[in-house]
Amino acid sequence: MLRLYVPLFFVRIQPMRNNPHSPLKFLSFFFLLFLISCSSITPAPIVVPTLTPLPPATFAPLPTNTALPLPTPMVIPAPARARYQLDTTIDYDAHTITVDETIDYPNHTGNQLNALVLAVEPNLWAESFNLTDISIDGTPITTYTLDGQRLDIALSSFILPEHVVTINIQYALALPFAEQEDPNIARPRIYGYTTRQLNLVNWYPFVVPNINGEWILHEPWFYGEHLVYDSANYEVNLKFADPATAPIVAASGAPEPNGDFTRYTIISARTFALAASRDFEVASVQVGDATVSSYYFPLSKIAGRAALQASAEALQIYSQRYGPYSHKTLSIVMGDFNDGMEYSAFFYLPMGFYNLYKGGYSNHLIAIAVHETAHQWWFEQVGNDQAQQPWLDESLATYSEVLYYENYHPEVIQGWWWPVRIDIYNPEGFVDIPIYDGKGFQPYTNAAYFQGAHFLDELRARIGDEAFFAFIQDYAAQGRDKIVTANDFFNILSQHTLTDYSDIVRQYFRNVY
Repeated sequence: MLRLYVPLFFVRIQPMRNNPHSPLKFLSFFFLLFLISCSSITPAPIVVPTLTPLPPATFAPLPTNTALPLPTPMVIPAPARARYQLDTTIDYDAHTITVDETIDYPNHTGNQLNALVLAVEPNLWAESFNLTDISIDGTPITTYTLDGQRLDIALSSFILPEHVVTINIQYALALPFAEQEDPNIARPRIYGYTTRQLNLVNWYPFVVPNINGEWILHEPWFYGEHLVYDSANYEVNLKFADPATAPIVAASGAPEPNGDFTRYTIISARTFALAASRDFEVASVQVGDATVSSYYFPLSKIAGRAALQASAEALQIYSQRYGPYSHKTLSIVMGDFNDGMEYSAFFYLPMGFYNLYKGGYSNHLIAIAVHETAHQWWFEQVGNDQAQQPWLDESLATYSEVLYYENYHPEVIQGWWWPVRIDIYNPEGFVDIPIYDGKGFQPYTNAAYFQGAHFLDELRARIGDEAFFAFIQDYAAQGRDKIVTANDFFNILSQHTLTDYSDIVRQYFRNVY
């Protein structure tokens, strides 16, 4: 709205000085009033300029709407294998252990998982395993069952393929006295303690393999090994309740200081084993970038050093024949019991073989030392179902003894190894029996170990050394970090020879491959 403002004019009559009653000025005043009252004042017209319209504005056309690309979400791939961290405190004299264990488990099964199954071997001994807390991704878990060696955990939500969950388990171990004989067990149970040695094998809960939708956890047996392991990474932080009296420790993995703890790490391993004793003496040699150490009791120094020398030599020849050794350490431990047993970068040799050692190479201490060294390929690098197809690691480890003797002491093969180590037992039976079908410890070893060695020797003679060792190297390379089967063995073998060996397979195997 336009508003016009008209100014008001005021006439101010100044009074006459000295004579306010002057007639002239009085008349002039009235004359002016008359003019104001009788005259019409017309204001000047307002002139509005004519506006010239502007040309219409022109604008560049707006660009066509184009959907902006959404940012690609960052995908963190699941690690290749599970990771175990075990913060461990040992009271050596009380034979008790407390553990805070963390497992980062990647779901590589290809399926959604609504449950997890863990092996808990210490629970096979009464009151040895005492679980105090368990959680997954920080949420406490109450829906689980622990029955014998099997821990079943029901999950509130699925673990999607290639996703990772974190399991935290806190528990205490009360070690059993391992020198107590059990007439129902054909071989000693290593887990526990003796008067001069503490042994931790299969001492922590671990997620068992899931193959084709099935959790693989077999029942224990009187002989042989029943556990099957995925490959995993381990970090074990270890300290003793009384550091001043701490024992000497032999372990899987390389040690390094970590505050109050000693940290042991090992990558791509099936297990983590540990032995401790205040009586151990230690000798070490370097093989490539691996430190090989022998732990023995004082009266067995000569035997302990002989086992070290043979294992170091075996490590060299197996690295050439099979492929590189995969760890930075190897611990050879004199067991305070009569059994040999392999673990990752670690194995036990039987006490009796040390006591019987008289020197030389034609004896079981040397043969078993190189046998257990071979398990660092056949068991450790290439895994298998040790309960259902034990020959896959035991036959190859046994025949590896031949390769050792061929390269270092060839006279021993026909002079002692075949007649005394193998054929004195008159081995028979099918190579591919499960541990449950062995009908006793000796019939089982006759078949899976000794007949297996005969099979491999005849196979090698039939197809020739070039094809045989090319196959063995390829089998090791393709099976590394995996759990292989007999079908894998024969499928890879068929790629390296056109020679017919089917009659040999029929002779030694009850199944067709």
